[in-house]
Amino acid sequence: MRTTALPILLASFLALPAPADELETRVATMARVGGAWSPSFSPDGSRLAFVSNLSGQPQVWTIPTSGGFPELVTPLEDPVGQVRWSPGGALLAFSVAPGGGMNEQVWVSRPDGTGLRLLTPGGRETNRLSGFTRDASRLLLASNDRSGATIDAYLLDPLTGEPTARTNAPGSNGYTDVSCDGRFALLSRLVQRGDNDLLLVDLETGAELLLTPHERPATFGGGVFSPDGRTVWLSSNAGRDLAAFARIRLAPNGRPGPIEIVASRDDAELSGFEVDESGLTAVLAWNVAGKSELAFVDLATGRSRPGPALPSEIASGLVFSPDGTKLAMVLSGSTSPMDVWVFDRAKGSLRQLTRSPHAGVDLASLVKPELVRFPGRDGLPLTGWLYRPAGASGPGPLVLSFHGGPEGQERPSFRSDYQALVSQGISVLAPNVRGSSGFGKRFVNLDNGALRKGAVDDIAASVDYVVKSGLADPKRIGITGGSYGGYMTMAGLAAFPDLLAAGANLFGIVNFATFFRNTEPWMAAISRTEYGDPETEAAMLRDLSPIHRLDRVKAPTLVLHGANDTNCPVIEAEQVVDHLKERGVPVKYVLFPDEGHGWRKTSNRIRSTVEVTRWFVRYLKDGA
Repeated sequence: MRTTALPILLASFLALPAPADELETRVATMARVGGAWSPSFSPDGSRLAFVSNLSGQPQVWTIPTSGGFPELVTPLEDPVGQVRWSPGGALLAFSVAPGGGMNEQVWVSRPDGTGLRLLTPGGRETNRLSGFTRDASRLLLASNDRSGATIDAYLLDPLTGEPTARTNAPGSNGYTDVSCDGRFALLSRLVQRGDNDLLLVDLETGAELLLTPHERPATFGGGVFSPDGRTVWLSSNAGRDLAAFARIRLAPNGRPGPIEIVASRDDAELSGFEVDESGLTAVLAWNVAGKSELAFVDLATGRSRPGPALPSEIASGLVFSPDGTKLAMVLSGSTSPMDVWVFDRAKGSLRQLTRSPHAGVDLASLVKPELVRFPGRDGLPLTGWLYRPAGASGPGPLVLSFHGGPEGQERPSFRSDYQALVSQGISVLAPNVRGSSGFGKRFVNLDNGALRKGAVDDIAASVDYVVKSGLADPKRIGITGGSYGGYMTMAGLAAFPDLLAAGANLFGIVNFATFFRNTEPWMAAISRTEYGDPETEAAMLRDLSPIHRLDRVKAPTLVLHGANDTNCPVIEAEQVVDHLKERGVPVKYVLFPDEGHGWRKTSNRIRSTVEVTRWFVRYLKDGA
């Protein structure tokens, strides 16, 4: 497989403009590192479909599970997000993002790429793909095509295109599973971020039965039927702080019993699970301060045993082969890009299946981060991942990087931008401030509404830590982040103008009034608890919006945004650029015409990484 990727990689490399200098050469090489994700087994387990950006654009590929030659399935102009192989084997279903935007469309093709067909309307609506029913007769989809303010779940016949079982309720809805007999479905309904419910839906009558009555907030993930339809497997943090593996038993009349915890840990949250087709075994992925640990659970006895030791920090995309003998997963880490691995349960062996190209990059020489702990200004314990250049000693230039979400989590994943900065002698601290996920229900809700000021204060606490620890020169500290991390960037530059020397805002919110007015209506509808209600809490949202404090910003600011972003529309970037230009603050604006909320194309990721790295080198090193 190493050799088969070479012509594709070479063609992609030659198509790009020649690097202008050594910095651009090194950074572009780092940003060109590829990845593979979204594994899905063929019915006989002999092949895997997956998504990879080998060609410079995420597309569907297949590969024998024994290893060998990967074959390109889709030749599309737009990026693919995920792929699912039908249980019958006849079809691949996959999501495609026109122009990189959020209005994903769902397509199907035969496994060899022929018979390519668009199933969804193909307009501006947002569509979501969950997978196939077990008999392969229908796809589990969701869309806001009926009303922009809600996401409806429905089932779709992939051959006729006929939709059935469409929900008509507020919030973001999605079917998570359909029973083996096709009579019932499990539905996740989220009306406000940070709190959802699972419901049992009678597909013949449309009747819904609540399975998860609870004191809010709580979250319930997964939602998988046992083969006999009498048990529902799920993750739950109802009545507890850390999410655990749980079940709900259904009585013969369909009435649910209580939520029963099957497996839990005091030091970790459940980040995902998968149940095999026999219903006998589940694999659990535990999130331990950002790193993954796997465990297998015997569903008859509830006994748990450790999974294999992982060669990388993070495991995701867990999926059993139809016969349950193999487990595919995506492994990635700070020095290893996303690749598909296969675990043979009988042999106990873990084998790498895909090998994403990293031409010119010695992965072994990359920097692994250290988990550090420090207090917020109010004493709240915080953590972060610290990347230091090899041989660094004493205070130097450093960039604070804040994750999106805000319910996201900074984990030791492969970040070409971090490695690029480190290669230029700039340290990176990526904190998990209050409001981050992975640390329990209480912590993730500490930034809701007016509490967001505490999260902004955590920016200053992060500066306090890196200065007092002798990691950073107080005059050479930068700040960056994407999406909500872009909000934190602009909030930090405005709130603490004397602490930060430069900033890079990637597709971030800057004005909650314009965000609620221009974002997708369904996104606005579910964000009122997280951010605040624009109708009843307008004054608070104004106070929390950096746009009204940009007169305090002194630091040179780089702004990058996708023209097709409907989550944080481009007006958020334009406001920042216009205000800073009027005040004479150095600002540079980079607009990507073929991207939405983030960068999917390799060429755009390269440009973004080069721009951000060059910006911080200029203002934290060269200008120091």
